[in-house]
Amino acid sequence: MGVRDAKREELRRLDCKTLDSQFKTTIRDGLNCSPFEAAAVLQVVHEVYGAALGSSDSGTLPGQVTLVAVDAEEPAGKPVAECEKRTIRLTVHRGATDDRCLQQKKAATFRRSRIPDLCQEALSQGALLTREDLAYRIFFVSPRTISRDLESSRKANPKTPIPLRSMVHDIGPVLTHRTQIVRLALEGKTTSQICQIMRHSPMAVANYVSTFTRCAQLAKENMQAGQIAFLLRRGKGLIQRYLELLKECRKDKNLGYHLEELLKIGQAGTLKKGAKETCR
Repeated sequence: MGVRDAKREELRRLDCKTLDSQFKTTIRDGLNCSPFEAAAVLQVVHEVYGAALGSSDSGTLPGQVTLVAVDAEEPAGKPVAECEKRTIRLTVHRGATDDRCLQQKKAATFRRSRIPDLCQEALSQGALLTREDLAYRIFFVSPRTISRDLESSRKANPKTPIPLRSMVHDIGPVLTHRTQIVRLALEGKTTSQICQIMRHSPMAVANYVSTFTRCAQLAKENMQAGQIAFLLRRGKGLIQRYLELLKECRKDKNLGYHLEELLKIGQAGTLKKGAKETCR
């Protein structure tokens, strides 16, 4: 058995989190292709669509970065190359606030103030970042530097969750956080109250509640957990938790009342979207 090359393994894991790798994994799993066939299809896509894709506007705003990260539903310990990936957009630099931070304090202070928010932002889009993502794709420092930042952040704010892929089990399962957020919404808490209680961004809270509402709408159509998970592109475990919450809503009048309010809001949004499409 040869000696492990940690740096080479690190580069391989990073290479697994590219658009090309995401495409090959989707082709391989969806069409049951061999890795060679998936690579051949990717080559054809590059040849045919390369120029058009390269000139298209991604819509990324100043201060934002787009990267590929591991899907939050993937279990710990699964090789990165085999994991489903998500393309996410993160806001690294927020403008004048971060300019002052960088000017008046050290770069380490800036990183430590942004890491928790970036991890939450990634989670709100269904992905989990790693130390390598933060080091090589966002802040351009070494993973050891990120580890020191994380240790400092945990000591300074032990109650602030930092949902990294390697730390999910330390802060509690991701599914638990999502169902807790939805439960608070069903208890009548406002978005700002939920953000304060769970220390999540408004975007993350809105995303979780929206997914739960769509799950409830599909459950009314007598769809099974597997079907709902497929349509919403969410893990079956999360959908099953949401279906259990729906059962509780039938037994609790307060939860049931707020569920109906959420469904009304969801239906109104669907009607508005349909009206816009009709006008077009």
